[in-house]
Amino acid sequence: MIPVAFDYVRPTSVAEAVAALRAAGEDAKVLAGGQSLMPVLRLRLAAPSTVVDIGGIPALRSIRLEGDELVIGATATHAEVAGSSLIASESPLLGAVARTVGDRQVRHRGTLGGSLAHADPAGDLPAAVVALDGTIVVAGPNGQRSIPAREFFLDAFTTALAPDEVLVEVRVPRMPGWTARYEKFHRTAQAWAIVGAAASVRRENGAIAEARVALVNAGPTPVRASAVEAALVGAADRGAVRAAAVHAAEGTSPPSDLSGSAEYRRHLASVLTARAVAAAAGW
Repeated sequence: MIPVAFDYVRPTSVAEAVAALRAAGEDAKVLAGGQSLMPVLRLRLAAPSTVVDIGGIPALRSIRLEGDELVIGATATHAEVAGSSLIASESPLLGAVARTVGDRQVRHRGTLGGSLAHADPAGDLPAAVVALDGTIVVAGPNGQRSIPAREFFLDAFTTALAPDEVLVEVRVPRMPGWTARYEKFHRTAQAWAIVGAAASVRRENGAIAEARVALVNAGPTPVRASAVEAALVGAADRGAVRAAAVHAAEGTSPPSDLSGSAEYRRHLASVLTARAVAAAAGW
């Protein structure tokens, strides 16, 4: 299908983007990489009056360190996140997850900020940012504000972003020495995850000292597996990891659809969490 007619704006600064969104009203849409928005437009599931393309704002593409935080600009592509040596050393979970997104073409066009703002329950990167206790920085008419990732995702395809705000960057704590793994189950290559488990661990004296785990498609928003994280402290082998992973489905509300029942997804959550944590720990 062909999208409905719309005005197109390509600002060169965040201030210009915010002004364009405010002028257009609530039915404007932000275009970053377009890997989620363009199919929605073609299917006429959205009919914006204005599309604001933020791809021409160089400041939104940087990847840098600021003190104890790693800062990734909103329009950094999945491929740039996956290939960044800085991310690999300071926050390896982000790189591990980004390497699994879609196919090569999607990874070179899709963006980190676009994935977070789209808030698809089956999206990979929102869970990674939640697992890392990340912060999402947005800019609006009243300046910038920082939103903890746990509070950013409100429901399926719904975030705390106001209509006249732009997601500008993602901040995650520096985590050198941590190792990570992302496991997801999908029916075909490049398909959306039926369930995914993102895990990052830090070991001391051969045992897990700390763990971060979040689940994809186990509810309308990313689910932090806090019970698993607590149970993993002190785990020193695959058996202990499997025992901890039985708690993965606690607090989840997975959907039932043609890809699997809620019960099946809860089972996958435990299996994939065990695989991801064991691999992250090197067992």
